Amino acid sequence: MDSSDPIDLQKAKQFLNEREERLLSPLAAHSKDAVRRFPDERIDTGHRQNYAADSDRILHSLAYTRYIDKTQVFYLVDNDHITHRVLHVQLVSKISRTIGRFLGLNEDLIEAIALGHDIGHCPFGHDGEAYLSEMCETHGIGPFRHNIQSVRFLDKIERKGRGWNLTLQVLDGILCHDGEIHTQALCPEREKTFATFDREIANKVAAPDFPLTPMTLEGCVVRMADTISYIGRDIEDAIRLNLIKRSQLPKASVALLGDTNGTIVYNLVTDVIKNSFQRTAIAFGQEVSKALKEFREFNLNHIYLNPKIKPDTGKISRIFQVLFERYLKDLKEGNEPSIIFTEYLDGMSDEYRHRTSSAEIVRDFIAGMTDEYFLRQCPHEIRPSRITGRF
Repeated sequence: MDSSDPIDLQKAKQFLNEREERLLSPLAAHSKDAVRRFPDERIDTGHRQNYAADSDRILHSLAYTRYIDKTQVFYLVDNDHITHRVLHVQLVSKISRTIGRFLGLNEDLIEAIALGHDIGHCPFGHDGEAYLSEMCETHGIGPFRHNIQSVRFLDKIERKGRGWNLTLQVLDGILCHDGEIHTQALCPEREKTFATFDREIANKVAAPDFPLTPMTLEGCVVRMADTISYIGRDIEDAIRLNLIKRSQLPKASVALLGDTNGTIVYNLVTDVIKNSFQRTAIAFGQEVSKALKEFREFNLNHIYLNPKIKPDTGKISRIFQVLFERYLKDLKEGNEPSIIFTEYLDGMSDEYRHRTSSAEIVRDFIAGMTDEYFLRQCPHEIRPSRITGRF
C-alpha cells in the first residue's frame, strides 16, 4: 500500500479485535461480542470498538458533567479536599482497570461501567436518595434506586430522551454495581439478554433487596473496586474533618490492611488479584474479606450514621418534598415558565413525554440536579446552613 493511501480503519478495528483474542483472558468480555438493543451504524461501520465507544459516550454525556458537584458522603461542608462523586468515579475506574489488567480482562468495558455507575445519584448522596425515594413511593412510582436511575439516564433520558444505545454488558455492570453490599466472591451470571436485563430492573423496582449479579467478570471487578475506592477514602475525609481519629480504627483490620487509604487500597487490590487470577470469580481472601467487613461496619457506625454530619437533614428532607410537589403541580397545571419545562422538558422526545408519568418526570429532573442547583431552587427560609472546615 502506498504511504499516501488512506488507512482502512475497519481493518484497524479488526486488528484490535484480533489482539483481544490473543491477549485477553478467555474469561474476558471481548468487544466484538457486545450486544446493543438497537443496531448502531456509527459503531458497526466505524473504527471504534464497542466498549471504547460506550466509554466515550458516557464521558461526554451531560449526566457525567454533573458529577462535578454531586456529594459523595459529606455535604454542605466547605472543605476543598473532601471527596466528591466525580473523584470517587475516577478512583473506581483506576482501581478496577488496574485489577482488570492483571486478570487479562477488558479495560474498555471496565472503564465504561466505572464511569457510568453512579450517574443516577441525586443531590446529597445516599441521604438524598432516601428522601427522594420517600417522595417517589408517596406518589406511587416505587422506590428510588440510584443504580436503576443510572441506567435510566444513559438509556432513556440522555440526548433529549433518545439515550445512548449502550451495550448490554455496560448497562448490566452499571445496574449490578452495588458496592454497599459486602460480598467475598462474585461469579458472573453470563447468560443474560436484554429481556433478562429488563426483568431484573422490574424485579429490583418491586423488591429493593432483589439480588443482582453482573454478567461479566469486568462488572464484578467494578463492583469490588467500588468498595475498595471508598472505604479508606471516607476514613481519610472523616479524619480530615475531625469526625474520627485514626486510633479509633478497628485494630484487627488495621493489622491486616493498614490504617491509611493508600495502604488499604494497595492491600485490597493485591488480595483481589491473588484470589482471582485465572479463576472464574472475583474474590477477596477470607481473612481480608472479614477485615474489610469490619472496616465497613466501623464506617457505617462512626461516619455514615454519625449525626454530626447531618445537622440539617430535616431541612433537606423538607426541600425534597417542597420541590417535588412544586414541579408536580407545574406539570399538572401546564405552567410552562417553570424550570421543569424550560430547563428539562424543552426539546425532550415525544416518546419520553408520552411514556413518562408526571411523577416520574419530576423524579428524573430532581435526580439529575447537582447539590448547588438543588439548593438554588429551595425557598430561602428553609435553606440549610453550611459547615466550615471541620466538625
